[in-house]
Amino acid sequence: MPSTQFRTQEVSTLIDHLDETAIWIATDMGEFGFISDGFEEIWGIASDEIRDAPERLIETIHPDDRDYVRSQIEQSEEGVTEVRYEARIVRPDGEVRWLKTQHVPIRDDEGNLECVVGISTDITAQKRRERELEVLNRILRHDIRNDMTIMLGWAEILNEHTEGSEREYLDKIITSGRHVVELTEIARDYVEQLTSEKALPVKPTSLRPIVENELDLRRASYPDVEFLLDGDIPDVDVAGNELLGSVIKNLLNNAVQHNDEDDPVVTISFEVGDEDVVIRIADNGPGIPDERKESIFGKDEKGLDSSGTGIGLYLVQTLVDEYGGDVRVEDNESDGAAFVIRLPRAD
Repeated sequence: MPSTQFRTQEVSTLIDHLDETAIWIATDMGEFGFISDGFEEIWGIASDEIRDAPERLIETIHPDDRDYVRSQIEQSEEGVTEVRYEARIVRPDGEVRWLKTQHVPIRDDEGNLECVVGISTDITAQKRRERELEVLNRILRHDIRNDMTIMLGWAEILNEHTEGSEREYLDKIITSGRHVVELTEIARDYVEQLTSEKALPVKPTSLRPIVENELDLRRASYPDVEFLLDGDIPDVDVAGNELLGSVIKNLLNNAVQHNDEDDPVVTISFEVGDEDVVIRIADNGPGIPDERKESIFGKDEKGLDSSGTGIGLYLVQTLVDEYGGDVRVEDNESDGAAFVIRLPRAD
């Protein structure tokens, strides 16, 4: 059986190889008994320099975050079981990095503090992505969407004073403009799904009002498309959240926008089981080749540059996965394609 010393060496080696993470142990006297190799990679300072002068560590904290970090350290010393916080550090070369840090106080049987184990992870790249997504969300919410809404308003007013071929071209402009607005909504929902904590929890969500609302909106947006309900919309709760409407909306939009029939038809049907609900959205369009039925959701190349039909279907895939369900595409019984969503019941 391996000795305790050997196991300790193994753990130490493992800790030293953790990517973008530093682990340290501080005694009740404020001295460092252990600092992993990840410290120098993150801070840009040799661990020996901090071990010999522990007060230097607080000096590396960004001036704007220093008081906040001090308060977190005091909490871990005053009996709080565990402390978690995010703050910035400034490396010697001036580079600012974001760290997520966790303090775990270790106490003896009498409750006296023996040491504090600290775990700091570099989340600079994550913070950068969050800022970029927030900027994108702001652009989508205000700039593009607002400008397109104004342009559509002007075009619809002008449409009342045109006729013949002029109206035909203007109708195409209005249709394209509405599509741009829908794309901003899809991208906005995608950004919110990535950045908003309140969008992550899955909870019981009433299916009927969501489907009814999205159907009404699609019928108004696409008056030339026939939307059929095969049976009643079930009055049940499913696993979902505020973005469940985006799932229905994107699949309905997809059924319309890729339909090249003169008389496009979209049919929605439901199957209610004891444990789940299956929603089927079928169209009479050109269908989807078998070799594209998997890649259409962007499963192989996830993200905004998905190789599928765009971020709309990728968003569908991502959300349905979060809800504990699944989505697939299959051939329609006659012509076209059918998207089938299975959602767990939550009632």
